[in-house]
Amino acid sequence: MDREKKRHHPKRSFRRRPPNNNIRKIISDIEGKLQDSIKPEKVNGLNSFERKLVHRHFDHNKDFETRTYRNGDSFTLYVYPVGNLERYAKEKAQECLDTGTDVELPPMGSYERYIVHNALKEIPGVESTSQGEGRERQVQIVSKKFGRGLKKIAKKIKLF
Repeated sequence: MDREKKRHHPKRSFRRRPPNNNIRKIISDIEGKLQDSIKPEKVNGLNSFERKLVHRHFDHNKDFETRTYRNGDSFTLYVYPVGNLERYAKEKAQECLDTGTDVELPPMGSYERYIVHNALKEIPGVESTSQGEGRERQVQIVSKKFGRGLKKIAKKIKLF
């Protein structure tokens, strides 16, 4: 009977282990690189446990979003600076409203464009569209006048 009690350890609780120093260094490097950036940080060479720890760290911060993409047997972790990207898009939207001219953002990936479109949805007076092909696809911010984009008004005037 004594042996059975020792084997099962019913009172032992599982404690969450703190990340090791290697993971802490990776996380601090990522945070440092993304501090003022709008581009995602790409991390390769992590095993599944290390990726999980990095995901867990950034899941508690609304300014970052993590995604893992698989390519064959290798996994790539991307950390997106969502907060910086939203602030950048709103600044450019304000620039578009102030000047009345269209503003083109630099080429970005599909998830980054999604974040920008969502951030600009709630700003009255501007609309956003994606233009271009492949890696050169970018968001264009257009000022809306009288409920229509300036391009639509120009096309309508040319028709008459």
